[in-house]
Amino acid sequence: MKPRTAKFGIGQIVKHRKYAFRGIVYDVDPVFSNTEEWWESIPEDIRPRKDQPFYHLYAENDETEYVAYVSEQNLLADTSGDPVRHPQVDEMFVRARDGAYQVKPARMH
Repeated sequence: MKPRTAKFGIGQIVKHRKYAFRGIVYDVDPVFSNTEEWWESIPEDIRPRKDQPFYHLYAENDETEYVAYVSEQNLLADTSGDPVRHPQVDEMFVRARDGAYQVKPARMH
């Protein structure tokens, strides 16, 4: 398995290809890096390949905010320009005037 270059970057807003949720990327695994139980819990007919980037998202849908782990094949860029309301976003990111999210600089003590 040769890892591919990630299509999405930290701070990028993405949406799920099939399900009604979106989120902001806060970490990327070059290949699947979760438990076998988690992977097997996905119905086989829609189970993603493991040899692709997987994204950790601060995610949200119409009802709630949560953390999601999603394969690259199931994500699309979100071009809505809408902010992400997940409460942890402000802890890690700042939103620029153009609407893009950038990682907050590390604070020196």
